[in-house]
Amino acid sequence: MRAFREAVEAGDLDAVEALLAEDVVFSSPVVFKPYPGKAITAAILRAVAQVFEDFRYERELAGPDGRDHALVFAARVGDRELTGCDFIHLDENGLIDEFTVMVRPLSGAQALAAAMGARFEEIAKEAQARSASAS
Repeated sequence: MRAFREAVEAGDLDAVEALLAEDVVFSSPVVFKPYPGKAITAAILRAVAQVFEDFRYERELAGPDGRDHALVFAARVGDRELTGCDFIHLDENGLIDEFTVMVRPLSGAQALAAAMGARFEEIAKEAQARSASAS
């Protein structure tokens, strides 16, 4: 998990993408349906990196087998402060195959939903382009 955290904190989104399994499933804090696949997950994470301000990880928890991790973070979206947690599961190759995000409070989640919703057309286009170039 160190490589992921260091990549996020350094803003190295290519390194973050390299840590995603092809079949990763991303579960958003503001959308019911999960997003399957590396291309869409990478595109979402790139957009989130633009939306979150003052992002910082504050704590890390790990399961006994080293495959489950929880990274507690704080950030701001516009004038809304929020806290959240990235729940991450690693596959047998050490790549991220499950990525679930939860945030609070509701006003922070709503600000995040609005900011990400405004970018979703771009996110979808980027994911489509990444999928096409990977094929």
